Amino acid sequence: MSRLAKKNIPVPQGVTVRIDNNRFYVEGPLGKLQQDFLNQYIIMKVENNEVIVERKFDAKNVRALQGLYWVLMRNLIAGVSTGFTRTLEIRGIGYKWEVQGSNLVITAGYSHPVKFPIPQGVKMVTDGITLLNVSGIDKQLVGQVSANIRFVRPPEPYKGKGIRYKDEVVRLKEGKAGAKK
Repeated sequence: MSRLAKKNIPVPQGVTVRIDNNRFYVEGPLGKLQQDFLNQYIIMKVENNEVIVERKFDAKNVRALQGLYWVLMRNLIAGVSTGFTRTLEIRGIGYKWEVQGSNLVITAGYSHPVKFPIPQGVKMVTDGITLLNVSGIDKQLVGQVSANIRFVRPPEPYKGKGIRYKDEVVRLKEGKAGAKK
C-alpha cells in the first residue's frame, strides 16, 4: 500500500480544488490546472481543506494508481500555489544562451545558433550568460522542457562542456594514456 497516499493533502489558503466525475480542477494565485483520473478505481474528495485519495479495490494496480493520483494532486496544488523551477547551466568556451522574444537562442558549439521555441506556460530567465531558470506551474512541462534544452548539447564526459542541470554531477573520464611512454 502506498504510504504517502494514506495521508491527506492539505490545501493552502487561496487554492480551490473541485472534483467532477473523472477530473479534478485546481485553481490558485498562479493559474489553473486540471487532471483526469480513473474514477472506476479511485475515490477523490475534499473535506476540511484537505484532499483525500482512496481506492475502491485492493488490487496491486489500483494501489499504484492511488499513489499516482495522490502525487499528481499534490503537484498540481504546489504548482498553482508556489510553482516549479529547474535551473540549467551551460559550460564551454563561447557557449551561451539568451531569450529573444518567444525563443531561446542557444550558442553551443554548432555552426549555427539553435533556436528553441518557449512553450506556452513556461517562463525562462537567464542569470547572466551561464544560468537559465525554467519555471512554470506544471511540473511535468517544466521538467520536459528542461530535458529538451539539455538534449541540445548534453555534457560530454572528457571536459564537461555542454548543458547540465545546476545540481547535476558529471563524472569526467581520463583522456588517452597510450601515447605517454
